[in-house]
Amino acid sequence: MATEPLSPTDRLLAERACERLIVAFVHTLDLGDPGDVAGLFTEDGFWEWPEGDRRIEGREALRSYFAGRPADRLSRRICSNILVDVTSESTATALTYFTTYRVDGHAGGFAPPRAPTQVGHYVDAFLKVEGRWLLRSRSLYLAFAGPTERLAAETGR
Repeated sequence: MATEPLSPTDRLLAERACERLIVAFVHTLDLGDPGDVAGLFTEDGFWEWPEGDRRIEGREALRSYFAGRPADRLSRRICSNILVDVTSESTATALTYFTTYRVDGHAGGFAPPRAPTQVGHYVDAFLKVEGRWLLRSRSLYLAFAGPTERLAAETGR
């Protein structure tokens, strides 16, 4: 049975919901409780960094992984060029560029300006579950990366 194509309004609403989810992810990591990003994923969703052979599957594993982020990490992620492709009434994909500014060992106050720690893109898959759009998967690909302050101090770089 073929499904009806989405109306322009439904497509626009789905795109906007997915874009908002992309932004909610980085806001939660940078300004909220990092473990809470797990609630943006489906129960069996996963986050992966293929280049680093890192893959975290399932909402509880995601919660534990992101909640383990160092408490003294100051970060801000900038997302741009968000391109969402709605593939059905309940599925979508997206590609988003990101830039991460990060300081480990931050003790408060202003941090001196420095180059971004990471520049890359996310590839996302979304699923609409009980009327709510969620991340089914997020894959991180780096084009440029450098050490954080802590890593630089530990390695001399």
